[in-house]
Amino acid sequence: MNTQQDPGFVLGIDYGTDSCRAVVIDAANGAEIAQQVAPYPRWSKGLYCAPSENRFRQHPADYIESLETAMEGVFEKAGAGVLGKVRGIAIDTTGSTPCAVTRTGKPLALLEQFGEDPDAMFILWKDHTATEEAAEINRLAKGWGGEDYTKYEGGIYSSEWFWAKAFHIVSKNPKVAKSAYSFMEHCDWMPALLTGTAYDEIKRSRTAAGHKAMWHEDFGGYPSVDFLSRLSPTLAKIRPTLGARTWTSDQRFGSLSKEWASKLHLEAGIAVAVGSIDAHIGAVGAGAKPGVLVKVMGTSTCDMIVAPKGKTGERLVAGICGQVDGSIVPSMLGYEAGQSAFGDVYAWFKKLLSWPLEAVLPGLRYLDEAAKAAVARGVDESIMTVLEREAEKVNPSSSGVLALDWLNGRRTPDANQLLTGAITGLSLGTTAPMIYRALIEATAYGTKAIVDRFEREGIAIGKIVAIGGVARKSRLVMQIVADVLGAPIDIIGSDQTVALGAAMFAAVAASIYPTVGAAQAAIAPPVEKTIVPNPAMAAAYAALYEKYKRLGAFVEAELG
Repeated sequence: MNTQQDPGFVLGIDYGTDSCRAVVIDAANGAEIAQQVAPYPRWSKGLYCAPSENRFRQHPADYIESLETAMEGVFEKAGAGVLGKVRGIAIDTTGSTPCAVTRTGKPLALLEQFGEDPDAMFILWKDHTATEEAAEINRLAKGWGGEDYTKYEGGIYSSEWFWAKAFHIVSKNPKVAKSAYSFMEHCDWMPALLTGTAYDEIKRSRTAAGHKAMWHEDFGGYPSVDFLSRLSPTLAKIRPTLGARTWTSDQRFGSLSKEWASKLHLEAGIAVAVGSIDAHIGAVGAGAKPGVLVKVMGTSTCDMIVAPKGKTGERLVAGICGQVDGSIVPSMLGYEAGQSAFGDVYAWFKKLLSWPLEAVLPGLRYLDEAAKAAVARGVDESIMTVLEREAEKVNPSSSGVLALDWLNGRRTPDANQLLTGAITGLSLGTTAPMIYRALIEATAYGTKAIVDRFEREGIAIGKIVAIGGVARKSRLVMQIVADVLGAPIDIIGSDQTVALGAAMFAAVAASIYPTVGAAQAAIAPPVEKTIVPNPAMAAAYAALYEKYKRLGAFVEAELG
């Protein structure tokens, strides 16, 4: 640790799918001083999205306004005395979440003529409108006769990632294509905005570039202009605007500008770290180190693990979301996998069961509006609690219901966003709790498929750690995951582990700690509880997992 008696405070800013979270941490011991969560105003209203088309867009103004709101809340709780001693900021965001920008790095949606155009906004990680473009990238990578730029991305490029999304936008929207100088990830735009950094001086995130945009040192950076020109002349023009270098997130991006210092109640000139993606930062917050698999469990999952760099070059791991030097912990290879839907699966089932509240309840004339609102609120608040209680009573070996977790496609192993979910074994005796438990089990089987792939490819897993809303809120989900894996799972005792990880990087960028490891040692959150597998259930799930794999193979072969 820095030898100063009072190292001050650091600020972690975590941009999730639905909200911005700001957390102030005591850099000496990791104590949380204040936190505030601010939802995205436009996103909360469902604007610019079309779920039936897998289109999910976020307006850049949402990011700005939610940050200001979150920091107002932090200011009210912590006061000027604390915020005046904040020495560094680090920001993480979802990813790949890119946006078309001008020559100065301004998102097109902040220009009047593009203010209501979803294609000029940030394309959220779970937007799958670019499935055809991803398929074209994969065909070219395997068949053009040159470098296979997907080899460090698990061998398959996804529609969730940078080039597929940019390709889709420039192909679909000529007006945006003509006006776009480049595309920027959300995690790169935020530090640039807060520091006032000129576009040509932006330090792009190693994490986002490596895992989402096929950047690798062996390639001299991103895919070649020759490769990209075969996809789109516009992509070829964008390639030089990205530069060739990337930076790990322990590096200083720049200094907080006077303008933003005033808006955020902070001191101008403090360190702003290079941006990163939320799951990778969260893994550090949870204690990422060799042999530790960190599961970031929310609307989707990201499964993160690091390993030392070998002396004989990288071992290629097939079917994952990339392997990148320094993307999680600097000087180590970071491996990413995950599921495109996890908590979203449960949210979908809740919405399905709640359909009468939206479609039938408003038309019931014998209830006044207050009564309707009370009924809707009561069901909404209790439905998942009751479902979980009843699902816990279901015997998975006798219910006969089996599901696939691919409701938003499959991220890993072996990305295929065209795949869909499935439920089998239904009868007239099947109940909602049976189906709900089968959906939970499906997400757990998807987790096991990832663990199996890592271990088959030579990445040893000695410990499993979980963070995120699902991990802390659902005992049943975590017990089923532990039973399916046949391994204990440590649950980290923090609501904001991702923002806490960002604070660790802020402490290194501000020179409070010399390394990420040193910051982890000082700021690490405690383990809240350990979920231990039930041996009897583990044996039952081993047999059911084989059925899950056979069902998955059938759906992929016949219906995919």
